[in-house]
Amino acid sequence: MIFRFNSALFACTFALYIVFSGAAVISAQTHTAGPAQLATVAPVVECSSLVSADISSTVGAPTHISTAVTVHDGKPAPYCEVKGYVEPHIQFDLRLPLTIWTQRFVQTGCGGLCGHIDMGLDNDDGCLPANNGELALAATDMGHSGGMDGQFGAKDYQLRIDFAYRGVHLTTLAAKALMARFYGQQPAYSYFAGCSDGGREALMEAQRFPNDFNGITAGAPAMNFTTQNTFYHGWNARVNTGADGKPILTSSKLPLLHKAVLAQCDAEDGLKDGIISNPLACHFDPAVLECKPGIAPSSCLTAAQVKVVRELYAGANDSQGNKLVLSGPLPGSELAWAGVYIPEPGQNRVMSEIISTGMLKYLAYETNPPAKYTLADLKFDRANFTATTKLHALYDATDPDLSAFAAQGGKLILWHGLADPHITPLNTIAYYTAMEKTMGDDAVNQFARLYLFPGGYHCGGGEGPFDMDMLTTIMAWVEQAKAPNALLTAHVPREEHHGPPPGGPKNGPPPESAGEPPVREVAKPDRTRPVFPYPMTAKYSGTSSIDDATNFVEGTPQPAPADSLNWLGSSFYTPHYELWCTGNGATMKCKPTP
Repeated sequence: MIFRFNSALFACTFALYIVFSGAAVISAQTHTAGPAQLATVAPVVECSSLVSADISSTVGAPTHISTAVTVHDGKPAPYCEVKGYVEPHIQFDLRLPLTIWTQRFVQTGCGGLCGHIDMGLDNDDGCLPANNGELALAATDMGHSGGMDGQFGAKDYQLRIDFAYRGVHLTTLAAKALMARFYGQQPAYSYFAGCSDGGREALMEAQRFPNDFNGITAGAPAMNFTTQNTFYHGWNARVNTGADGKPILTSSKLPLLHKAVLAQCDAEDGLKDGIISNPLACHFDPAVLECKPGIAPSSCLTAAQVKVVRELYAGANDSQGNKLVLSGPLPGSELAWAGVYIPEPGQNRVMSEIISTGMLKYLAYETNPPAKYTLADLKFDRANFTATTKLHALYDATDPDLSAFAAQGGKLILWHGLADPHITPLNTIAYYTAMEKTMGDDAVNQFARLYLFPGGYHCGGGEGPFDMDMLTTIMAWVEQAKAPNALLTAHVPREEHHGPPPGGPKNGPPPESAGEPPVREVAKPDRTRPVFPYPMTAKYSGTSSIDDATNFVEGTPQPAPADSLNWLGSSFYTPHYELWCTGNGATMKCKPTP
């Protein structure tokens, strides 16, 4: 099959993604599909009047507008900025264009454990409607303030519920009610874009509130929230901690490890390009790096370090070999481990320790453990797995039956970097596979796609091409019925940088251990590639530059091996398991989905 660029993507981003094959440049005239042409709608009331808007009955909870002011801040167009909150503490911001609203609404997700408001359109900001300031935007802190320690869940369990699913949904209702007041109409199209926990929030919306959005993009979704932030990160922090409390594997050894992984697995896809395209087929044994007499210590791994690497790849498991998570990080992700579970130079704590300790102490259990609880108390066995995942039905977003979302015309794009150190891509593959098993392949193909990006880190960055315009792609599908096939991606060289801050994607605040240098993009990409919907792959045609996307065609499918998707949480992918809860202090009352 001959490769065809996704025309919806190029409609907005051809100027960014230049193909380097001599002087070759892809022309935008060949790629004209994109979002629909929508009429501009002007406000019908003054911005300041929204302060007195009473929208509580529409939202279904007491809602307060704090400020509504006109902003001229050098952005492409002026907007009305509205700040408010839904009781008890769900803060939200809303930006309403004053002159060029084209009837679209985009709500953005939040990384880490949220606790802040950020409207950044990560991996979506090459789109003309976004660049022109045509979009109404909204975001929420999900009901609490703070960082990665999870203390908001210690005493007020309503805050747990607001974080789990209520905060995003009620913000959506508030935003749409205010748009109706301001413009005299609802948005023609509504979209949600999120990565990491924002990806979990995106799936929560599709699963619990299928009528909120027409199109959803969910990147690296933390859908297995309970196990992700307990066993996955807890295991990774624990296995690299020696008896003396110091790290066993240090960041200085990661380039050595990554080089060895590439030496074994880079060429397995038929192309040696510094990227592992199918890390699930890479069976790397770090024993090849174990120190032997006469080898300089800087050029090898100690036996203890080899053991750590093996246990990181394997992921959390019990003494019988039962998997408590789907997997650890995949081969090819090694350079991104620093700051996540391998300390950066001069740092003592890592993100994995911070987030897992906070989750276990304040969020995971109905009754919190004693204040003296530490990560060393976490048991990796079947009994504790059952105890720790009792609130799976509150926090997780793994319901594979999206028939209600599909029935109202909703479109979903799942995406994940294959070198993600924070969340294994197998989570997203397992969910997509469960969707197909539950709904049928043909039904899923009508409304959903999964894209996996070789060499891509967590929500952005990495050694592989991972810059794309996902927002235009979902708009074209929703508004023009242009289902996406191959996406064009680009790699933009950056300063020395091995992934997003340890706290998660760049729209999340890093914990105290963050210490990465700022990112400075250069003007041009140095590599472009197509990425086909899972399980299809991109194959080099064998001619001309390997950095030019036009020299790639659709390759053979590479689905994940069935046995790789089996773990103790396989039953989590069950339709309509959700709990719906209300909180009162340190108690919750929950009922199942009707």
